[in-house]
Amino acid sequence: MTDPVAKLPSELDQLPDRDPEETAEWAASLDAVTKAAGPHRAAYLMRRSLQHAEGAGIALPKLLESDYVNTIPTSAEPAFDGDLEMESKITAWNRWNAAAMVTRGARYGVGGHIATFASAAWLYETGFNHFFRGKEGDGSGDQLYIQGHASPGIYARAFLDGRLSEQQLDNFRQESGGDGLPSYPHPRRLPWLWEFPTVSMGLGPLSAIYQARFNRYLTNRKIKDTSNSHVWAFLGDGEMDEPESTAALALAAREQLDNLTFVINCNLQRLDGPVRANFRVVQELEGAFRGAGWNVVKTLWGNAWDELFQLDTTGALIRRLREVPDAQFQTYATRDVAYIREHFFGAEPALVELAKLLSDAKIAECFYSSRGGHEARKVYAAYRAALEHKGAPTVILAQTVKGYTLGKGFESKNANHQMKKLSIDEFKGMRELLGLPIPDSAFEDGLVPYGHPGADSPEVRYLQERRAALGGPAPARRVHAVALPQPEERAFKALYKGSGKQEMATTMAFVRLVKDLMRDKETGRRWVPIVPDEARTFGMESLFPSAGIYSPLGQTYEPVDRDQLMYYKEAKDGQILNEGITEAGAMADFIAAASSYATHGETMIPFYIFYSMFGWQRTGDQMWQLADQLGKGFIVGATAGRTTLTGEGLQHADGHSHLIASTNPASLNYDPAFAYEIAVIVKDGLRRMYGPEAEDVFYYLTVYNEPKQQPAMPEGVEEGIVKGLYRFKEGTPAAADAPRIQLLGSGTAIHWVLAAQELLAADWGITADVWSATSWGELRRDALESDEALLRGEERVPYVTQALSGAPGPVLAVSDWMRAVPDQISQWVEQDWSSLGTDGFGLSDTREGARRHFGVDPQSVAVAALAQLARRGEIPASKVKEAREKYGM
Repeated sequence: MTDPVAKLPSELDQLPDRDPEETAEWAASLDAVTKAAGPHRAAYLMRRSLQHAEGAGIALPKLLESDYVNTIPTSAEPAFDGDLEMESKITAWNRWNAAAMVTRGARYGVGGHIATFASAAWLYETGFNHFFRGKEGDGSGDQLYIQGHASPGIYARAFLDGRLSEQQLDNFRQESGGDGLPSYPHPRRLPWLWEFPTVSMGLGPLSAIYQARFNRYLTNRKIKDTSNSHVWAFLGDGEMDEPESTAALALAAREQLDNLTFVINCNLQRLDGPVRANFRVVQELEGAFRGAGWNVVKTLWGNAWDELFQLDTTGALIRRLREVPDAQFQTYATRDVAYIREHFFGAEPALVELAKLLSDAKIAECFYSSRGGHEARKVYAAYRAALEHKGAPTVILAQTVKGYTLGKGFESKNANHQMKKLSIDEFKGMRELLGLPIPDSAFEDGLVPYGHPGADSPEVRYLQERRAALGGPAPARRVHAVALPQPEERAFKALYKGSGKQEMATTMAFVRLVKDLMRDKETGRRWVPIVPDEARTFGMESLFPSAGIYSPLGQTYEPVDRDQLMYYKEAKDGQILNEGITEAGAMADFIAAASSYATHGETMIPFYIFYSMFGWQRTGDQMWQLADQLGKGFIVGATAGRTTLTGEGLQHADGHSHLIASTNPASLNYDPAFAYEIAVIVKDGLRRMYGPEAEDVFYYLTVYNEPKQQPAMPEGVEEGIVKGLYRFKEGTPAAADAPRIQLLGSGTAIHWVLAAQELLAADWGITADVWSATSWGELRRDALESDEALLRGEERVPYVTQALSGAPGPVLAVSDWMRAVPDQISQWVEQDWSSLGTDGFGLSDTREGARRHFGVDPQSVAVAALAQLARRGEIPASKVKEAREKYGM
């Protein structure tokens, strides 16, 4: 037979073979086994050899896939630390109440999901009874990322232990009255229970990884010892198709985050049907996680399968399980035993013989219900293995049946995700299956009743005793005092005085301010600078040697720029999180840091600085996650504006992020023009987010990479800066009766407006007052609050109306953003309103060329101002034409 070693070229051809004859003998032995006992036996021997080599400490690449069986055999399961009968009763009550809550809510058309928790009940209950640490013990407890669609089961458990009432269950998805329950884990809506919003699928797994990483960051920086905290993320197998779900797997393995466990509920179904209809999602996930360096624990089959595996002396059963696609296995759970005998066991003679040894009842038990995720002992063994594994995160792939215990009308049905209720007869069948003492008389009003064994029942006492031993209720969110002392004034004063003749971009002004604030004795160590691999673009390299870049390994190499002042310094206690090219990862970092005041009782001040539009546009969903999680901190859009980022072109020229940001109620959005404005805004932000009356908001600032001379702060403008508008430079009338106009500019546009002010005065005798609009969004927020007050009968004038009251002439607003950004406040401006902006796609050009293209350069502003005055009849229309010709337009 031809030597298979030499058959195909491979990387082994590059390695020295000290004994070719011995190599040939090994190959010949494998050929002989294949010929005599078949390829399956040969494959088994190879895998046994690899397993033995691994156990002997021989370094070999690992296989990415194992057989379709449990990682932990029944004989190796640890002793179960609990009363299984009692826990079964508790789980039964929770299953019932979760289904009852959603079904009762269906009366009002509010929807809800039943099937997800039904499949995952034991995955949660085992954790709550044995593993999930609460916040009333030592440390911060565990962090639980609950699968969003499983929320009814968590509410049911909170009802059983007395944390929720029947009235609250009946107000599921009916929150407007103030005593309802949000549909999914929403901390902002139910802040004493939920810690992490997870139903925007894919963000939960990503955030869980960075939360585990941030826990280590706190420990390594000696801010808080989080070594007893474990992060548990409960996910759906369909959810793993979201790119964010697997985006950071390598990071978790690279940083050896053994404080992290993913529990993937593999019920083989997504929202419309099978996850991998023609394939096996469990095997696919195993390969992906093993390839990324994770420890994988498969919990697929319940105890009923043990007999089948013992009878499988040929390996035919294992082979058949490995080849049956998910959709077919789902079908087995809905068909009769005769069908299973024909289509599953009839695949080869060895299986036909095996099936003859099995009763119909045994086959039914195996194929209808016996899954690893439905048996507490199997789940317990998997969780224990996850906690004991060191050096890598663990993923548990637990197979379940979607809709388990809900009856044949639900179990494994493609449509069960959209099925919102059970009939009374179906509930009675569920009652019998679960063994619950609920009499028929409880259904007389036509509604399914809630079930509760009593506040002093053995079930409730057991539940509460288990939770007390683990550190209190879970999930739970605890708000700790966030107040921090205000930093010394010195850092802010440096920007108040301006830059003199030196030019400075507002991006650099912000970085300089934060660098000074990080030196503050009281609060400096609590700043968390976050950047996705553009630190040098933003002038942040000066922070490298002083603050250090966080790495759990420290610096294991000599950096190429070690002899330079601002060398690339990595350290275990580094303060900077430089995430590489992943805005999603950087944003996940920010969320973990921004909510650390609640998660760990340690207030941190994160600032995340990103490039152009790659914040709100690319990761806007995470900004809403941040708002839901009540996070605090500074998000900084650097290289902002559609015309300021020269040469980058269509996809980089950001003229719309402020419009997107305006949709988020928790985001306070500022577009400062000058360095001193940044100082005032940051100082006020520290007060509002971290002062004695801390608010659950975060700040979004846009800063520009256009160097300009920074003026000193005028007197008395602080209030206007914070509220969003103040008059920066009043025009000098050319004549007593000269026409007048009010020019509003934000961000870098203030410089075009100031230049236009001079053109209007010198060339046309027009007087213009220049206003700095630091926040179109805050002006609008205040105006909306004024409108709401008016509906309540309270007289309140919007700040923007007050500020511009009596200002002569029309108003022209200019920004480096779409016109819709300044137009947000137009209805509250009493004067005639007009705006200029950068609507349309960006383009590559010089700043001057781009600004002329969009019609926002000083000459265009001047012409627009003249046109506005001409429409009012204050100047002849011919002046507008003359100006166009004069300025080459």
